[in-house]
Amino acid sequence: MYRGLQKRTFVLGGAASGKSAWAEGFLESTGLPMVYLATGQVFDDEVRQRVKIHRARRDQRWTTVEAPLDLGPALAALSPDQTVLIDCATMWLSNHLLDGSDLAQAQSDLITALQSCAAPWIIVSNEVGHGIVPDNKLARQFREAQGRLNIALAAQADLAVQVIAGLPQVLKGKLT
Repeated sequence: MYRGLQKRTFVLGGAASGKSAWAEGFLESTGLPMVYLATGQVFDDEVRQRVKIHRARRDQRWTTVEAPLDLGPALAALSPDQTVLIDCATMWLSNHLLDGSDLAQAQSDLITALQSCAAPWIIVSNEVGHGIVPDNKLARQFREAQGRLNIALAAQADLAVQVIAGLPQVLKGKLT
């Protein structure tokens, strides 16, 4: 691939760790056409502000596709000469949880879509397992589902990177 870009890259980190900015910069270094698959949905002013910050980092070289639930069609439409950043798996999972989806089926569909994707991909996700056990059922369900999803995404990846304070730490593969 180009400048260290693998076919499948998984970027993991805590909230506000710099994982999205790192993934964007990593993808920009390839010089290939870039697609940004946005999974977030704007429900309040705080999220609206975060989306605004993310958009401000990306220039006209990026094509943005909004895909809060079904990433399959967007991934299937990509060609091998493009690259795609999916930001982020955590919002995608939250969307499915709040929509009442079958989470196991949604995860299986996502993994299948990623395996079939012709373009090199980077998917960003939050590490949510470092904190205390949540005190309510929904939060525990989410934490467990996010952990399972992260394990599945890492298993698919050629390169897995954890970003801490904006710094990449390679967990799997080689960052060249």
